Amino acid sequence: ACPDCGPRLREPLERAVAILQTGGIVAVKGIGGFHLACLASDERAVDALRARKHREEKPFALMVRDLEAADELVRVGPLEAALLTGRDRPIVLAPRRPGARVAAAVAPLAPELGVMLPYSPLHHLLLADAGAALVMTSGNVSEEPIAYEDEDAIGRLAGIADAFLLHDRPIQTRTDDSVLRIARRRPLPLRRSRGAVPSVLALPVPASRPVLACGAELKSTFCVARGRRAWVSHHIGDLKNVETLGSFETGIAHFERLFAVTPEVVAHDLHPDYLSTTYALAREGVERVAVQHHHAHLAACLAEHGEAGPAVGAIFDGAGLGGDGTVWGGEILVGDLRGFERAGHLWPVALPGGDRAAREPWRMACAWRLAAGGDARPLPGVDEQRWRAVAQIAGTGLNSPPTTSVGRLFDAVAALCGLRLEVSYEGQAAIELEAACDRSERGAYPLRTVAGVLDARETILAVDRDVARGIGAGTIAARFHHALADATAAECARLAADRGLATVVLSGGAFQNRRLLERAAAGLERAGLRVLVPERLPPNDGGISFGQAAVAAARLEE
Repeated sequence: ACPDCGPRLREPLERAVAILQTGGIVAVKGIGGFHLACLASDERAVDALRARKHREEKPFALMVRDLEAADELVRVGPLEAALLTGRDRPIVLAPRRPGARVAAAVAPLAPELGVMLPYSPLHHLLLADAGAALVMTSGNVSEEPIAYEDEDAIGRLAGIADAFLLHDRPIQTRTDDSVLRIARRRPLPLRRSRGAVPSVLALPVPASRPVLACGAELKSTFCVARGRRAWVSHHIGDLKNVETLGSFETGIAHFERLFAVTPEVVAHDLHPDYLSTTYALAREGVERVAVQHHHAHLAACLAEHGEAGPAVGAIFDGAGLGGDGTVWGGEILVGDLRGFERAGHLWPVALPGGDRAAREPWRMACAWRLAAGGDARPLPGVDEQRWRAVAQIAGTGLNSPPTTSVGRLFDAVAALCGLRLEVSYEGQAAIELEAACDRSERGAYPLRTVAGVLDARETILAVDRDVARGIGAGTIAARFHHALADATAAECARLAADRGLATVVLSGGAFQNRRLLERAAAGLERAGLRVLVPERLPPNDGGISFGQAAVAAARLEE
């Protein structure tokens, strides 16, 4: 594959390929950090990588040599091809082809595969010599930042990789691969990182003083801004450990130097327990601006499109601290960059066990059944004693704060129809519920809106009735998606008409769901409304920091 390469280059490549072809795992140094690679078709190698990396079920990304090889694994349309071959070279999620030659463990239960093309000379040589698709996942143990320095990588990855393929170019800044999918015939970023960062974003209202926005906790990013220019960081990860916090702090210092921003104003989330909030409150000699989580989502999308509002916003995600101290996550807002009104929300139910409910969707099934007055019996596969204990705390409110989370509603439905009782990564139940949808199903469950509240209790009862009748999970999933999308569009359209507004924002992590996003947007457009969705930033918490910066700039002007 490389006849002109000298023996010093050929020998390490040949050894690396030999290890891969015999089922080994190789840590490969890239541009933004290390990948862990193995043959994508080797079930044993993929299983070994999962075990060593402690990544139970979350899909792995793949790297293939060219578009033709990508098209053997996934359906590559013109839009996917443009993304794959663009200068950013992101991971692109696309529908997998039946019989694609990848191990089942690469992406369990996922109808899509994440595929990327080589973007460094070493990648090109390795893929040409290997002659097959490779798993290329981030070089870390789950929950830790990606390794990017040679010594650190060798120390941290020694228990995972059988060999290391290095080069002599130092990596200045750790940067994960960007991830996108196509929705509404446009790119929808899920992770904005290598290739897309540090490009500048324009603020609709200029920041009169330098701003640092610290983002949220999950899918963390930060943002620095001065004047009309803002720079959103690469993907940091989930701020839940000291290693990721260190990466966050190092990244902020780097961006402050790189863009000559000495913050005088620091924006942060309302949640006092986020490490990003702790960092913001520890900064000295600055003015602080607290921004409600879902308002930041609304502001990020408005600002990305160069607008200051006002607009109606359906902001659906897993969780964010509300202005009333409860857990929000299914919000209908009316607002602009400066402020907002909570004009509607999902029916609140108990969150039994707090954060534990996000890891065990059956708990949310129990809570929603209880709220709807439904079947008190435990779901198949759930211990009856545990079910009763959870029902009791949900009923009394003990360690069960109320939540309006759409993410937890998805969890409940996934558990009720037998798809997922427990999850091993964030958003897994919702992802699998979307994947299960029967494309031929046209029906929708009832989901009424009363005084601005999306009341899904009847929806839950309808799901339970279909399960009892033996209706398949694909039909149930599709009917649920249609119900939520249609009710959201109808309520946003009603609210826009009442307030004399013409623009609706759809954002928050739940709108990574293409089926929900496309159906809700179509309903709004049929009502004559203009729909804004994130296109340069993720709808998930990766866009929060830009929203915080936009809010801080607008409030400074005021």
